[in-house]
Amino acid sequence: MTLRPATPDDLPALAALFDAYRQFYEQPADRDGAHAFLQARMARGESVVLVAEQDRDGRPCLLGFCQLYPSFCSVEAAPIYVLYDLFVSPQARGGGVGRALLAAAEARAAADGKHRMDLTTARTNTTAQALYTAMDWVRDDVFLAYSRRVTPAPTDGT
Repeated sequence: MTLRPATPDDLPALAALFDAYRQFYEQPADRDGAHAFLQARMARGESVVLVAEQDRDGRPCLLGFCQLYPSFCSVEAAPIYVLYDLFVSPQARGGGVGRALLAAAEARAAADGKHRMDLTTARTNTTAQALYTAMDWVRDDVFLAYSRRVTPAPTDGT
């Protein structure tokens, strides 16, 4: 298995994985939307996408990915990454792909001068929680997370 940053050439296969990830979180299938979203993040340098790849029948095959968004921690006054997305194809689960992607994300965060990585997961995603705990991620039992939907203002098309 090879772990590396995603490239534009990965977009078709990566979009399929990203679409499956979104469906896991009960979003409707939208491969074109997934492709456009990832393409924009990559083109604008707004995220770091790492992929796990393995040759199958002499052809590269993406097994999973994680996406890191740069952010800041005001309390620590330091840059961090938000590990927002982590997904392993169902066929590749149980083979250490998720663990390898988390380790690659940590190495990338250190190399990029980040002081911490944060992530959230569904309360029902006990498989992921077990992996995070096994890899020494610390669950936050102090702070509560809230979110609020916002209706974007219309744009002039630019």
